[in-house]
Amino acid sequence: MLVSMKRILEYAEAHDQAIGAFNVSTLEGLMGTLEAAEELHQPVIIQFAQVHESIISVDVLGPVMVMMAEKSTVPVCVHLDHGEDLDYLKKALDMGFTSIMYDGSVLDFEKNVANTCIAVEMAEAYGASVEAEIGCMGREEFGSVGEEGEAVQSMYTNPEEAREFVARTDVDALACSFGTVHGLYLTQPKLDFGIISSIREKAQIPIVMHGGSGVSAPDFRECIKRGVRKINYYTYAAKAGGEAVKAQCGKEDDVVYFHDVATWGREAMKADVMTAMKVFSGK
Repeated sequence: MLVSMKRILEYAEAHDQAIGAFNVSTLEGLMGTLEAAEELHQPVIIQFAQVHESIISVDVLGPVMVMMAEKSTVPVCVHLDHGEDLDYLKKALDMGFTSIMYDGSVLDFEKNVANTCIAVEMAEAYGASVEAEIGCMGREEFGSVGEEGEAVQSMYTNPEEAREFVARTDVDALACSFGTVHGLYLTQPKLDFGIISSIREKAQIPIVMHGGSGVSAPDFRECIKRGVRKINYYTYAAKAGGEAVKAQCGKEDDVVYFHDVATWGREAMKADVMTAMKVFSGK
């Protein structure tokens, strides 16, 4: 069933958990994620990131995401992740997405506020939810490992700015920087849990963790305890699919068919997503 992110986050708040928000860039990733959610009877957010246009166009995968969400037996939000252009956000809304993220984190504060307000007004006409971001998580969705796997502390979200930003924009969720980064980690990330608590207290809004892949289960639980309600996840699921295919191909003495490759990847990604969902829901 297709629902807004606001309703999903209300569920997360009521159950004192976080909801996994899984970026999908292939049909196999989409199928594996929805299969995992249905088997665990968990609400889920499926996302398409604008940066993944280099892999597949939202014009191709987006309508499939909406169709499969409508047919799902669990609540599903279809969300646009890291939308940088307002016209791209509108395209997703026209397509049936029930949530959008405007990412103006690289802009100065006032420009980010102004553009986010436009995104909020635009989404209201569709009954859709809006996520925004202040602070910086670094690296693109599928980037390199970077500087020791740690975010630059000077880019962490300022809790007082978060309070003002939420008050002026009326967004439904806020992506904050507190020590995670996009991509693979070289070392265990060092998270500033105090920032989460402070933002939650001042802004009174569900907090979104980007760069969720690679965080330890205890750290996930501590973040959830302090107010994280949406956790973005992509890199390690995609890696699990790739490693499964690599391992299976190494076993094959005969010809390898692409439909087998797709199946191996889907099953491995599904298993990885299920593990993450269990941690996020406290199961």
